[in-house]
Amino acid sequence: MIKEIPNSGIAPLEVPLTHVVRAGDYVYLSGQIAVRADGSLVTNDFPAETRAVLDNIKAGVESAGGTLADVCKTTVFLLNATLFDPMNVVYREYFSKPFPARSTIVAPLSNPDLRIEIEAVAYIPENR
Repeated sequence: MIKEIPNSGIAPLEVPLTHVVRAGDYVYLSGQIAVRADGSLVTNDFPAETRAVLDNIKAGVESAGGTLADVCKTTVFLLNATLFDPMNVVYREYFSKPFPARSTIVAPLSNPDLRIEIEAVAYIPENR
């Protein structure tokens, strides 16, 4: 059964998506950007922007009853390749070994003020 996870604590957007969806024991998080709960964006400070994105991932996983340790796959979208190393520094603040599987893609983002977006998949058994 597929269901939306309400009250994830992630700011609502004016786009047609659901931030967190559970499908059985898997939880899928849509690409998260550096948006605060009040809807404002974190910009002009890449480490802070990355932390805001990962805080949203954390809030989404926790809303489904899990922790960041339950994340098994992430996909990181970066505005340019020079951000790869700074992203890894902050990423290690949130994830530790064994790290989730990860893909990193350099691509333009939907908002020109943002430089990073991350989507995630977590394994969180429903009967935990």
